[in-house]
Amino acid sequence: MKLNEISDVAGATHARKRVGRGIGSGTGKTGGRGVKGQKSRSGVAINGFEGGQMPLYRRLPKRGFVNIFAKDYTVVSLARIQIAIDAGKLDASQPIDVAALKLAGIVRKTRDGVRLLGDGEVTAKLAITVAGASKSAIEKIEKAGGSVTLPAVAAEA
Repeated sequence: MKLNEISDVAGATHARKRVGRGIGSGTGKTGGRGVKGQKSRSGVAINGFEGGQMPLYRRLPKRGFVNIFAKDYTVVSLARIQIAIDAGKLDASQPIDVAALKLAGIVRKTRDGVRLLGDGEVTAKLAITVAGASKSAIEKIEKAGGSVTLPAVAAEA
């Protein structure tokens, strides 16, 4: 094979359609855009416009609210941690924190911290430090002889 012999597979490329080049071409006059009006011109942005009628998104009532102070935790299950320990990615004898979880490839983005959930079983004795943990996760880790450290919540003044 030579570089000058490389070519696309037959039928892989299509010839560009030249629009607006006379009535005999089949795509002349309006150039495939229909006839007249706003949509036949460039720069059209009328999605959601209902001809002056009150649009659907404004007719429907607002509902609920978004808490701008809500924390967005990355969730990790006990089963996932146990799998990483069994695979040798995590060392159970060392204290486990967010940096260790990131290094082991268990979490990618930490967002506002890591929250531990209690699905799955853990057999290793762990000393883990995370931003949050469910009651069942704490119980299972303590039952296996480990400990969970949660950061102290700042007292509101």
